[in-house]
Amino acid sequence: MYENLVEKYRAKSYSELIGQDKAIAEVQQFLKEFPKKKALILHGPAGTGKTSLAWAAAIENNSEVLELNASDLRNRAKLEQIVRPASIQKSLFKQSKIILMDEADGITGTDIGGIPELERIIEITRFPIIMTCNDVWQSKLAPLRSKSKLVEMKSLDTIKITEILRRIAEKENINRDINFFTKIAIKSQGDLRAAINDLQSYANEENLFVDTSEKRDVEENIFIILRKLFKERNDFLDLFDSTKMSLDEIFLWIEENIPNEYKNEALVKAYYALGKADVFRGRVYQNQSWRFLVYQNIFQSAGISYAKPSPTYGFTKYEAPKRVLKIWLHNQKTAKKKTIAKKYAKFVHCSVKRIMRDFDLLKPIMNNPEVQKQLNFSEDEIEFLKSQN
Repeated sequence: MYENLVEKYRAKSYSELIGQDKAIAEVQQFLKEFPKKKALILHGPAGTGKTSLAWAAAIENNSEVLELNASDLRNRAKLEQIVRPASIQKSLFKQSKIILMDEADGITGTDIGGIPELERIIEITRFPIIMTCNDVWQSKLAPLRSKSKLVEMKSLDTIKITEILRRIAEKENINRDINFFTKIAIKSQGDLRAAINDLQSYANEENLFVDTSEKRDVEENIFIILRKLFKERNDFLDLFDSTKMSLDEIFLWIEENIPNEYKNEALVKAYYALGKADVFRGRVYQNQSWRFLVYQNIFQSAGISYAKPSPTYGFTKYEAPKRVLKIWLHNQKTAKKKTIAKKYAKFVHCSVKRIMRDFDLLKPIMNNPEVQKQLNFSEDEIEFLKSQN
């Protein structure tokens, strides 16, 4: 009979959750101090055990669990019918209760009244509310962040995932060598759930080759990457691997948002690191020295991350780079100026370069209606000349 190994080996106690000691301690403290804070948000990448930790907390505390997902949280009516009564009524079978709201970041902007009603429920609840989400820094979750304790769950490293897979395989009589488990762990990119699913999928394959160069599709939003870069403090040499953006595009995003995140000495250090990245970026293009991309990446990632003395928290609104728009506007302006200069240069038998250099001196002549007519200037070109006065 087929049995899903993810569910079969889901952690049922704190001791079964590997590599999440800090998160476990923070959840225990939250439950101990309740109702000092009435809600908690477990956040982090997929497959880190957010839902499992919530269930383990309930089991350890002998609590009933009311579990809901994003589809149950979409509108005020559903929340009023299901969650509001549960948040104030005692459990019939157990001493306490935990309300688990899974995938809270799945609530979309079109979900009417979902988040405002959740805010009200958090205020009146008599029982702990635990929410899970991948990205807690989305702007739509700001009202919930302010009312909740935030607990981050980190991705597991390859060694820990390899060991978990080995233990499961031993119990399931899956006879494979350690290299097999390591390859699956590398492919999972820190997602334990995905790794266990792969183990089950590949368990009965003969002569299976797991391509270690193949990475799970973890294309990340640029805003998530910026939050990791600016909020956390890490080496982050592979931070940009999860986006299809080039280092140059990311450079512009970082340049635009450093002042939104850093102040004082941290701001100076961040711009120094970005300046160094730009030096190596220039060498790449000028000399085709592609080996310098490594140094550009180091200064652009670890250099920016370590500019701050310690990790920071709170929401920051990141903005798209404006320099590209400024360059485009400048190019548009220059292109029109060059078109006019070409017409005038041909008329006076002079180089375009010289007309461009003396453009401001020649504007009064080019603004003469007779000259404009003779040179066949377009309406746009005439308007451009007028705007330059």
